[in-house]
Parts: sequence; structure tokens; C-alpha cells
Amino acid sequence: MRTSTILTTTALSLTLALSFGAQAAFAQTAAPTAEAAQTGDVVVTGSRAQHRSRLTSVVPVDVVTSQSLQNQGSTELAQGLSRVAPSLNFPRPSGTDATDSVRPATLRGLSPDQTLVLVDGKRRHTSALVNINGSAGRGSAATDLNAIPEVALDRIEVLRDGASAQYGSDAIAGVVNLHLREASHGGGVSVSYGQYDADVKAANSSRTAHDGATTDVNGWVGLPLGSDGFLTLSADLKKRNPTSRGDVDPLVSPATVTTRYGDPEQKSGAFFANFGKPINDAWKVYGNTGFASNDSKSAAFFRHSNASGNVASIYPNGFLPIINVKSRDASATVGLRGQTGDWTQDYSLTAGGNELTFYTRNSVNASYGTASQTSFYDGQLRYNQLVFNADVSRPFNVGLSSPLTLAFGLEARKESYRIEAGELQSYALGPVTSKPAGAQGFPGFQPSNEINQHRSNIGVYVDAAGNFTDKFSYDAALRYETYSDFGNNTSGKLALRYDLTDSFAVRGSVSTGFRAPSLQQQYFTSTASVLVTSGGSSTIVETGTFPATSTVAETLGGKALEPEKSTSTTLGFVFHKGPFEVTLDGYHIDLKNRIVLSENLSGTQVAAILAPYGVSAARFFINGVDTTTDGVDLVANYRIPTDTLGRFNLSFAYNTTNTSIDALPTLSNSPLSPQPVLFARVRQYILTNSSPENKGTLGLDWSGGAWSATARATYYGDVIDPASVYTNDIHTGKKTLVDVSASYRFATNTTLTVGADNLFDVYPDRTPAALNVTSGNGAGALAFTRFSPFGFNGRYLYGKLSQSF
Repeated sequence: MRTSTILTTTALSLTLALSFGAQAAFAQTAAPTAEAAQTGDVVVTGSRAQHRSRLTSVVPVDVVTSQSLQNQGSTELAQGLSRVAPSLNFPRPSGTDATDSVRPATLRGLSPDQTLVLVDGKRRHTSALVNINGSAGRGSAATDLNAIPEVALDRIEVLRDGASAQYGSDAIAGVVNLHLREASHGGGVSVSYGQYDADVKAANSSRTAHDGATTDVNGWVGLPLGSDGFLTLSADLKKRNPTSRGDVDPLVSPATVTTRYGDPEQKSGAFFANFGKPINDAWKVYGNTGFASNDSKSAAFFRHSNASGNVASIYPNGFLPIINVKSRDASATVGLRGQTGDWTQDYSLTAGGNELTFYTRNSVNASYGTASQTSFYDGQLRYNQLVFNADVSRPFNVGLSSPLTLAFGLEARKESYRIEAGELQSYALGPVTSKPAGAQGFPGFQPSNEINQHRSNIGVYVDAAGNFTDKFSYDAALRYETYSDFGNNTSGKLALRYDLTDSFAVRGSVSTGFRAPSLQQQYFTSTASVLVTSGGSSTIVETGTFPATSTVAETLGGKALEPEKSTSTTLGFVFHKGPFEVTLDGYHIDLKNRIVLSENLSGTQVAAILAPYGVSAARFFINGVDTTTDGVDLVANYRIPTDTLGRFNLSFAYNTTNTSIDALPTLSNSPLSPQPVLFARVRQYILTNSSPENKGTLGLDWSGGAWSATARATYYGDVIDPASVYTNDIHTGKKTLVDVSASYRFATNTTLTVGADNLFDVYPDRTPAALNVTSGNGAGALAFTRFSPFGFNGRYLYGKLSQSF
């Protein structure tokens, strides 16, 4: 479908909405149940047809308030969310190029791109980055949660259930729905400062570190739009200094730390505006717009003075390349919502995109010798999407204990993806052909890597929800999608709940789902030029990552990517009585045809086959990995109000997840014989074991008068940093981190907070010296594994001053 068709559909649907008339009161897209309306605890994620309370939902939904996030020391949304949502993880990789700056979050142990992110129910765009290095989420292009400031949010709903039938592609693991703050008055401003106070104990050295100083200034204000509308403005500015947790370099004398293995240096800013305004008694116009920028500088591995990639006359003592990634996110939504008679309608148009611009600083292209630059523009990645949504619902009396609420709608989407080449010296092989080409640390994109691709899709759905009896509720959905590049898909879902008593209910669901291959996976390419000498003649050839549909990939047996398919079943129970509540939900997810990045295919046979194309080695994205994921989520809360000691809230969350591989990919019609290894042990473990199999959180929140305090202990099970043989695997170990904070609210509505994250300075198990980098670039760098689910920076101390008005 072309863009003009989508825009025409948008105009026609908006015209249709207005033509219905305007005689009824304004309502949400799907009306809440009476119980949910009475409690005020309404969740809108998980059903298109009927909104229920968190505890009466037919599927598991976590609700995380902005206050829960503000009670933490973290200034990153994804990290804060991972501490309170049981099955969401946010590892902090380092030494993985641009992934250091755009870190992916994971849900239920699946890939980051198998969780759909919504903002006020509308699909959020993904990052232009596809993760191709050895980190959690390898091969995925995920949404950057940290591009949305916490201060702009009222609450977050985390749906822990497959939802492709309701929301379309990517919702295999679940949905994260970010709800923006809606206020016509009031406001607040907050200033925080913190830094790490850590004792770093690596295999060959120990030291005290005071680094990573972070300053964050944020605020929001609610303004009236007339007498009945609102405009809420939110902004956040942040500066973070880098951390360094590498071990000493054994190749320099005296042995010192030559790397900067840790968090990158970052300067970021974000702005969001959210508005709503009734235009008559029945219709309301709403919308939001946001912009975020992040200037991030991470370090590559140190290059020694005698390294082949160095020019000694420029860097006589070696050098540390800096990878500078500048990210720009922009989004805007405008919509019309209202009701005509029993028909509730919502029409919206959302545009959004991400732009990543790459530079390499403090580096050199050794093949240009003394004529080399030391700073390089490496190129740019861009991803954009345009989404139109039309959602309609109404209740029908079908003779059961409650009306059947029927919802149906349409989503049309246009996507584009673009790669732009860097400047010549960032990628080229210069006159010194014995030296490696391109900027050391991060070579630029070549003109042969440039692409500009588009696709469109349209999906329609129907969702029905209601009650068979007073105790037996249901929700069923069906969705059909058609894509311009690979065809069609149909997904379905059925969820049931039976209340055995007023306090105890059993719930379960079965669903099919899918994830369309992203444009990033289909078309990303990054190659390097190398000089190959054979038979007395020399030839410049390419090696690297090629699109799955490229001539190079197809020659080796690759083919166009197909969607991933899933079947998900859940079964659980809910118990709530008075101040106590507990939910337990087990899940089983079968995933077929998963998309992964192949191994680098090289060798004499590959070089001979690819010689006509000037290529000596290649890797590309392929389908073919089948997995099974089993797990359990347990969430419990107990509220204890007292007359003299204040109010206590105890919370416990636990997740256990195990993923196993059932089938590995092969190349059909490949000229390679024997069949090469396409997905080796290291990649398999990254796919299945980069999140902890067990994670538990025990929290205590207390408030009394002007004082409040929070304490949280989080347990992380062992995570494996895999090697080609298991004897060289590196383990994080089983670790428990404790976070504490205390606040005092003055009569002037000023709040002072002090706290410590990782109070006891816990680290993952250190990397044994023999398994760290012992030679070449980055010697001694990997003192701790990059797969640690909580990072490896140690204790973080902070203070925060907030003023509300």
C-alpha cells in the first residue's frame, strides 16, 4: 500500500467519524466495567473491547506508577522499570559499539523486538539500530525506552501475555504501554545528582572508583486549554560521565587500565507535550508530540602503539578510539475520539522516527599512514513510520449476564529505512594496503552499503469481551494483516476467567502471534574492504553483513525473510482479600522460524563462490530457529495501614523463565558442502540465556507524615557469557542487590531524597584472568561480563531535590 492510500484512508475515516453526529457524552475507546470504574484501577492494555481493573483482568497486567519510578535512583526509564516488573530485564552491555548507547530491554526472556511498545495505546517507532554484536538482543531492532522521559509519564502498563491478535506484529512476549501525564494545572521540578562509589576488584587488580557522575534536571507543568482542556509539558536534561571497570592491561609497563569498559558518556535532552480538548459534548481532539536527543560517547578497545591499526607517528603511545553516536527521536500523534449513541470511536495518525549519526573520534585509518584523519564521520541510519488507527466499539445485549462489547478496527502503517555512507577515510582502504581499512573502532558505512527501502501494511481486527455468567468472563480477538513485502498473517486469541469466589479466580489464554521481519533486519548492511593477494595479484574485496535478499546472500543459499510465528498459552490465578493480593501466571511460548544473524561464512570455498562479486566472507539474517519458552510470574502485595506507625506496603515479584532451542537453521539450495554452521554455540546461548532464569524482588515502601522510605532487594540468577566450549564460559553468579532511599517533604512542598542503589557494592563474578582479553586490542578490558543483568558499576549514591506546585 502506498503512502497516498494510507492518507486517503485516514481522511475518509475522520470524515466518517464526524458524520456520525455529536449528541452523546465523550467516552474512551472501550468502556470500563462497572467494577473497574468504581475502583479507579482501570487498565486499558490487554483488551480492545472492555477495560477492567488490574485484579479482574482476564490476562496479567502490571501497573507501574510514576511515583514507583521516582522512588529510585535510576534516571533511565528502562532500568527503573526492570526493577519493579518481574519478567522485564535491562542489561547494560559495554564494548558493543552503538548498542552501548541504545540498550534493549527484554520481556519473559525473549528478544527485545518481540515486545511491542505503545504510547497511550499507539504504536511507538523502533530504533534505527540493529544489534549485531555479542550482547543480549543480538539481531534485534528494538524500541528505545530511554528516549521517553520518566517525568512525562503518569503510569506504565506491562501486559505479560501474547497480544498480536489485538495489537499486531511484535507483541509475542507482551506489550509495554506508556501513559503520558494529563494535567491542566500543577507541576513540578526535580534536580538530582549521583555518582558511583565502588570498590572494583578485578582478577589482576583492585581500586576505588568515583565516577559516572550524573546530573538530571526535569520538570512538568499542566496548563488549561480553555475551561475543559489540558496541555501538559514535560522536559528532561541529563548529563552522565563515563564509568571504567576494566582490568589492568598486561601489555603495558607498568600495568595500568588502558580501556574505558563501562557506561558511555552521555548528554541527553527530551521534551514531550500532551494535550486534550473537547470540541463539543461528544467529541474530543487529543494528541502529543515529543523530541529526544542523546549524544553518547563510548570507548572501543585500546590500540597499542605496535598494533597493526596504529600509525605510531600519530599515536606513539597507542590510542583509545571513541564511538560517538548521536541519536534523535521525534514523534507526534493527533487523534479524534468520541461517541455517537452506543458507538465509541477513536481515530488517530501517528508519525515517528529515529536517526542515528555515527562518528569515530580519537582514531586513525592506518591504511592512509600519516595522511590519516583522527576524527571521522561514519554515516547515518534512519527509520521512520507513519501509522493510522481507527478503533470502534459498542456493547450488545445478547441475553447473558452482561452485554457483549464488540470492538473492531484498522491499522495502516508505512515504514522506511535508510543507510547513508560516511566520508571516504571512514571506510576506505588507503595507499598503505598492508594496514586495515577504515576508522579504528567503528569503520564507516561504504557507498555500497547505502539503501533506501520502504514497505506498508494494513491490519484489521475484531475483539469481543463480556461475561457468560456473573463469574465467567471472556475476551476473544482475531486479526488479519497484509504486508507489501512478504504477504499475509492471521492471529487469534481467546482468554477466559472464572471467579470461584469473590476473592479467588482462575484465568488463562491461548493465542497465536507473529513478528514481521523489521526493515533493519531485511536490509542492514555494513562491510569492510580488505586486500587479498593470490597468484601474484592483489584484489580489494568486501567482507561483513549483507542484506538477506542481496546477490551475495542468495548465492550462499539465503532468501527473503519470513515472519516469526508463535503459539502462547497461559494459566494462572488471582487472589485478593482486603489489603492482600497475589497473582500467579504460568506461560508456555512456542516460537517458530525465529530470525537470527548467521555466523560469518568464510574460507576457501566461500571465497571462491563469492569471487565474482568481490566478496570474500559474508553473514546475513536468516529464519529457522525454533524455541520453546516456559516460565512463571508471581506478584504479591500487602498493604498495612497503621494509626501511629504510618502506612506500609510490602511487595514481592518473582519470575522464572527457561528457553530451549528445538531446531536450528539450514540453507536450502546452497552450493556449500558440507553445510556450514549457521548458528554456533555462542549465538545459541545469547538467544536463550542472556536473561536470568530466576529473578525476584522484595520491596518495602513506608510513609508516615512528612517522611517516606523505600527498600528493595533484587535477586538475579546466574547468567552465562558463552564461549565456543563450555569450559570457557563466564558466569555472573547468583547475586542480590539492595536499594534504599529516604525522603522528607517540607511544608513548602519541597521534597529531599537521598539514597543508594546497590548499597552493598555487589558485582557479577569477575572474569578469570585467563579468560579476559590477554593479547591484542583491549587487553585486560573485560573484567566483568557484559551479560550481567544489573551491570557492573557497583554502588551508586544520589540525592534529589523536588518541588511541586
